[in-house]
Amino acid sequence: MSFLISPAFADGTAAAAAAAGPLNSDIMQALLIGGFIVIFYLMIWRPQAKRAKEQKNLLGNLQKGDEVVTTGGIAGKIVKVSDEFVVLEVSNTVELKIQKSSIAATLLKGTLKAI
Repeated sequence: MSFLISPAFADGTAAAAAAAGPLNSDIMQALLIGGFIVIFYLMIWRPQAKRAKEQKNLLGNLQKGDEVVTTGGIAGKIVKVSDEFVVLEVSNTVELKIQKSSIAATLLKGTLKAI
């Protein structure tokens, strides 16, 4: 913890000898803060922004006939697409109206028939 707190000197000669120390300490503190900012950007901000962009593209490209999985694990085929909602055909007689934001992923064509 000594890199955060500069030492106190009672003798003037010791203070003169350590005059280069505080400058070096300030540079180290600036580098440490800069390093934290870079690590924060690379490990948190950038991957989350990438994921949000991919999800936005996924929701924007939904079309009738796509096979999707919701965040709740329901797999179905899209029958109708509107601005906020999607109608999924889960079986021949069951259709569910869900929000677009609850769609987690799209499936390959024919996946539902294979299940």
